[in-house]
Amino acid sequence: MRHANEDPELLALVRRYVSPERRYMKLSGSLLRMQDPEYDRFARRLSEDSQAITAEEITTLLEGGWRERRTATWLVAISRRTEFREHLGELLLASEVCCVGLAYCVALASFGTPRDSELLVAYLERYLRRPDLAYDQTAAMGALVFIDLNLQVDRAARFLG
Repeated sequence: MRHANEDPELLALVRRYVSPERRYMKLSGSLLRMQDPEYDRFARRLSEDSQAITAEEITTLLEGGWRERRTATWLVAISRRTEFREHLGELLLASEVCCVGLAYCVALASFGTPRDSELLVAYLERYLRRPDLAYDQTAAMGALVFIDLNLQVDRAARFLG
């Protein structure tokens, strides 16, 4: 894992994409509580940055801590950069850092393909058996159900009940 305080390249990306207006904090439940015009401004800037950031910059942010990974993953989701699908699935399964699993699940749900559902199933198969590690199971289940509804399949059924 790279650390912004030791890595000038990562620090520059944090200042550009992660820190403005504490973006990384707003990419969670507080996003749902935003009101206009704050929400419109936030969404517009996030969308603009999702188009401006390069694949290399996203890769660098995904090597950082939870703030960097959360922000990068939302930028991936918004810009629908499916080339990051497998990497996000690996990061979700590894669960190396806290506070970012929801973002991985949002990105996979936004892609919404059978492969995204497979990645979520792999996560649930590993972590539902570990109640002591109940981190992002709810988000993964919600993302899987969302994909199921859109694809008109029922891969989540075996986990429900």
